[in-house]
Amino acid sequence: MRILYLDLDSLRPDHLGCYGYHRNTSPNIDRIAEQGVVFTNYYCSDAPCLPSRSALMSGRFGIHTGIAGHGGTAADYRREGAKRGFADRLKSESLPGVLRTAGYKTASISTFADRHSAWTFNAGFNEVFNIGENGGESAHQVLPVALKWLEDNGGSDDWFLHLNFWDPHTPYRVPESYGSPFEGEPFPDWLTEDVFQSHLLKKGQHSLSDMNALAKSHYSQWYRHNDSIETYQDLGHIIDNYDCAVKYMDDHIGRILSSLEELGILDDTAILISADHGENLGELGIYSEHGTADHATCRIPMIFRWPGGTMGRQEDGLHYHLDLAPTLADLVGIDKPERWDGRSYAETVRSGEETGREYLVLTQCAHVCQRSVRFKDWLYIRSYHDGHHGFPREMLFHITEDPYEQHNLAEDKKEICREAVYLLNEWHDEMMMTMDSDIDPLWTVMREGGPLHAKEYLLWNAKWLFCIGDFLIRI
Repeated sequence: MRILYLDLDSLRPDHLGCYGYHRNTSPNIDRIAEQGVVFTNYYCSDAPCLPSRSALMSGRFGIHTGIAGHGGTAADYRREGAKRGFADRLKSESLPGVLRTAGYKTASISTFADRHSAWTFNAGFNEVFNIGENGGESAHQVLPVALKWLEDNGGSDDWFLHLNFWDPHTPYRVPESYGSPFEGEPFPDWLTEDVFQSHLLKKGQHSLSDMNALAKSHYSQWYRHNDSIETYQDLGHIIDNYDCAVKYMDDHIGRILSSLEELGILDDTAILISADHGENLGELGIYSEHGTADHATCRIPMIFRWPGGTMGRQEDGLHYHLDLAPTLADLVGIDKPERWDGRSYAETVRSGEETGREYLVLTQCAHVCQRSVRFKDWLYIRSYHDGHHGFPREMLFHITEDPYEQHNLAEDKKEICREAVYLLNEWHDEMMMTMDSDIDPLWTVMREGGPLHAKEYLLWNAKWLFCIGDFLIRI
């Protein structure tokens, strides 16, 4: 089987046509969705970038791998120590390692490992192509490398290509010449003038006031990020440019599909389309960031087109992204490592059978320290470190009726919160009893001073205040 895994950074499912979006952002992705299974409740177990992709390729939760954050001890894969043999277990237990052992040629076209010094991500790949832009590349820079790889290898049997596009990741870097294809089109219905006015009042990290400060400093070099947001229509600087990035990326995915067609292998190639995490575009008052364990950050697309598999199906069950590893193993008929945490949903792909879980636990320790529980119609979020966002200890949202997290019901629904905490403790007990270490990396992050990006936020504000003070003294 030929398997193409499109790893589309920061891509929200609800900004794709196949998930019901009103803007025409994704005609090529939508074309693949019509031919496969669209998963509507698919979540990264650990967010954001480094923990998510580490969990995906290892098939294991961050609490097991040790990777829960973006810095400090919890940004490194937990080592085997004295029991390590000539080769470590990750070499053969990673998703690409398992496929390679079964005879697959495995390749990754991505700068991710370089960007995060996440060298363990490369475990199991025969080939790794790093174009050297450290995650700052646009689709037009990635495309030639991908087309050349397909030209050289596409006609062979049994390959797995991980292809990573970054365009929806802030800063949205689509060339100015591409224009603004969605300028003037309505924003998502929930993002009203009243909601916008309430967000203007919010302070703290990733708020509109924070984005406006960044537009004058960190993002000032980027054409699509250097304007302040003062009025409701100014939200187009974020919403329109995010959607523009999705559309630009989709155009280049269309070129990939055309290449497969020209090679005569499009129909015989499995095409999987997903992301490492989503992107908050107003949820919780946060913009252009993926810094929480909420629905906007952790819910991701999964479009699974498998030759001979189910077509035109929507799967609403709860799934983790790390469930991909055992699913692929089942579909290609190879054994799964016992230490994988994922649960196969191969029967959903083959025959449309429901394979969802009872509940999910999601972790975020790069911008905040949070764990959340996604169950039934609910999302419960527990904050251990709020990352200077002003979050309460507990938040509860009815995701079916309130997917954009406008109404925290934690005070009114204590019994639902208690049910969520029970599930959280049940999951945590199982994790701690099935690991070699007795250390939860969330608490490692807390002991080391909190999430990396929260510490950076304090440092940036301290420098900004110093500059203002120095200026006032001089005048």
